Amino acid sequence: MGLATSLFFALFIYVLLLVITVEGQIDVDKKVPAIYVFGDSTADVGNNKNLPGISNPADFLPYGIDYPTKKPTGRFSNGYNVIDYLAKHMGFMESPPPYLPPRNKTWETGVSFASAGSGILNSTGSGTLSMAKQIEYFAKVRQDIVNKFGQEQATLLFSKSIFLISSGGNDFFALFSSNINLKFYYDFISNYEKHIKELYNLGARKFALIDVPPVGCIPGARYVNLKNLTHTDGCLNILNSLVGLVNAGVRSLLKDLKNSELRGMEYSIGSSYDLVLDIVNHPHHYGFKKVKKACCGSGSLNVEMGCDETSPYCSDRDDFLFWDAVHPTMKTAQVAATAFFNNSLQFTTLISFKTLVDIGN
Repeated sequence: MGLATSLFFALFIYVLLLVITVEGQIDVDKKVPAIYVFGDSTADVGNNKNLPGISNPADFLPYGIDYPTKKPTGRFSNGYNVIDYLAKHMGFMESPPPYLPPRNKTWETGVSFASAGSGILNSTGSGTLSMAKQIEYFAKVRQDIVNKFGQEQATLLFSKSIFLISSGGNDFFALFSSNINLKFYYDFISNYEKHIKELYNLGARKFALIDVPPVGCIPGARYVNLKNLTHTDGCLNILNSLVGLVNAGVRSLLKDLKNSELRGMEYSIGSSYDLVLDIVNHPHHYGFKKVKKACCGSGSLNVEMGCDETSPYCSDRDDFLFWDAVHPTMKTAQVAATAFFNNSLQFTTLISFKTLVDIGN
C-alpha cells in the first residue's frame, strides 16, 4: 500500500469515526424520540404560511430578524419561539418542522401542527387549522408511522414522546370581542378534555401543556384599556381574572383525568400566566426594561399601527417583553422555556418539564 493510499485510508477512517461519534452524540443528546406540537401563534413555525387565503405578517421581515437565517419563518417572533427553546432543552436543534406541506417529512422525530389564530374551541379562528384539524392530521401521521414501523414500535415511540400544547389565548380574544358569559368556561374545559382524550387514544402519554398567559397585559389589551376603558395603559384585569379562572379549571381537569380515566398519563403545565405576571411586576429580575409596549410597531404603545414589513422596530429587543401587540420576544421565549423546563415548581404544576421528559426514558 503506497503512502498516498495509506493517508487516504487513514483519513477515511478518521472521518467515518467522526461522523459516527457526532451522530451518536446527537442521538444521545435527544432526551425524547419525538415532539408533537399543537397550538396557536405561540407555537406556529410555518403552517399558516401554507394555508390559502391567509394574510400572515410573520411571513415578512422584521419577523425573523433574529432567527439564524435573518429571514421570516412563519414564527410570530423576532426569532425563535418558546417551542424552539423547549425543543433545545430536549436535545433538538429547534422546534419540529411544520406539518404543511405534508411531504418528505420524517414524522417519527416530531412535527408541529400549530396554527396561528386557532384556539381550544374549534370555532375560534377563520381559515386556520383548528385544534380538531390538528389532531386529525396527527392521526394521519400516526398511521404513517404504524405502517412504517409496526404497531408495537409506534406505540413505544408515542409513549416516550412529548405532546406539547400551547393554545387558548385566541379564545379569550374572541370572547372579549363578543359577550363574556359563563358558558365559555364550560365550553373551554370540555373542549380541552376532548382534545386530551383524543390524543391519549392515539397513543400520547406525556403531555407538556402551556397555560393561557395574562392576555389582559399584552400591549394590544393595554391599548384598548388606554383608548376605550380606564384611559390608562394598565392591564385589563377583568380579562386576566377570567383567564386565571379557566387556567385553574384546566389544572383541576388534568388532575382528575390522570387520577381516573387516563391510565399511564403524565403531564406538566407550564404557567405562562404566572411567569408573565411576575415579569410585569419584577421586570429587572429577568433583565427586561420595557413590559408595556411592543418592540415592533408605532403609535401608542407601538400598537396603533401594528407590526408589518414597513414598521419601525426597536434595536434593544432583549429589553422588551413583547415583540408585537400580542406576541413575546425571542428573549421572553427563552426565559419561559428555561422556567418551565429547569426551574422549581414556581412556574409548573405537578412536575417540571424536565422531570416529565425523564419519565420512562
